[in-house]
Amino acid sequence: QVQLGESGGGLVQVGDSLRLSCAASGRTLSRYTMGWFRQAPGKEREFVARISWSSGSTYYTDSVKGRFTISRVNAKNTVYLQMNSLTPEDTAVYYCAIGRYSSTQGREYDYWGQGTQVTVSS
Repeated sequence: QVQLGESGGGLVQVGDSLRLSCAASGRTLSRYTMGWFRQAPGKEREFVARISWSSGSTYYTDSVKGRFTISRVNAKNTVYLQMNSLTPEDTAVYYCAIGRYSSTQGREYDYWGQGTQVTVSS
């Protein structure tokens, strides 16, 4: 069993930055992939970014490349999503998730956090 807890969401203005955190507990994470997903009102959940816990390799969806950075601190069992140059299109509930495969598909992830709201106001 793995527990995930997100934090760092909030209400910001266009062009602002936020850093989301996801703290994991309950299992050794070295063989897992951590992912960030988001779901906007009335839309399906979409993949945002992922990071391999062991290698640190990353992958992003096209719409956030160059603006978002995913990283992890092994000693803290924590993954971060640094979000810069935010736009109203980034408004969503952001979820972190952990899975055994490097995937962009939510169904491949086994455990999910409760989500944190990010609202970008114009």
